[in-house]
Amino acid sequence: MTTWVTASALDRVDHHRRSEEWVAGLWRSADARLLKLGADGKFTTNPGGTRLRMTKPFVAFDSQRHRLIGLLDGTPVFAVEALTEGEVHDLREVGGHLPEAELDIAAAATAVAAWHRLEPLCPRCGGSSEVINGGFARHCTACGEDHFPRTDPAVIMAVVDADDRLLLGGQSAWGHRVSVLAGFVEAGESAEQAIHREVAEEVDVSLSELRYFGSQPWPFPRSLMLGYFARATSTAISVDTDELAHADWYTRDELSARLDAGDLALPGPASIASRLIQSWRDGHDPFTGAA
Repeated sequence: MTTWVTASALDRVDHHRRSEEWVAGLWRSADARLLKLGADGKFTTNPGGTRLRMTKPFVAFDSQRHRLIGLLDGTPVFAVEALTEGEVHDLREVGGHLPEAELDIAAAATAVAAWHRLEPLCPRCGGSSEVINGGFARHCTACGEDHFPRTDPAVIMAVVDADDRLLLGGQSAWGHRVSVLAGFVEAGESAEQAIHREVAEEVDVSLSELRYFGSQPWPFPRSLMLGYFARATSTAISVDTDELAHADWYTRDELSARLDAGDLALPGPASIASRLIQSWRDGHDPFTGAA
């Protein structure tokens, strides 16, 4: 699984997008493509959600509504929040099925649309702001400050014990789905410190080794998930019921049996949680690098 590990095929043209005239010229290109998103963050796809459905722009360019996502093999790709028609999905539903380049487009479009929707005013003075940089910044017309989309770092960790069992927990709203633990990085805290704190808070388990696994944009509305494996030094679980309804350790055979029986379900393939769990199920040892 290489999702979000290799360089993106999407060129975000950061330096060029500052010219509104240049961005407008891309909009008028014969090969320009436009992705529509609804106010709920769902975007248009083909039937089944295996590809994005993008159309040719056919109206005049509007710098306040039309966002330049980037160039894909030289083709300009824009996004707009508008009424959608046909089949729509979000990243949770189809992120595991889209081609990687289209996954990048969908993630960026979803994140930028959410930011504009949630923060139309200047966070410094509360004044009105206008869209600049092809949709990737806002300029306050009152105090003159430029603002950019925020990204909130969060950690997500697959905790394993000395017997190579995996710690999984669930919330009551999830039904019978279980996942690895996760939480936001707090102010003045490193990602590694957040891992130790979150695991201690949620299940009262202490950790020793940590190994970085990978990251994933999760624009609901603006998270960046930082994935790790963690080695537990204790196994007694005390669940914080404000965070989780239940948690337990699983061997690979136990988890497979519960999944086959329909007693448990795992996160969808769009999530880094799924990749962390699958890496463990495949027998990869993140601490030694052994397969």
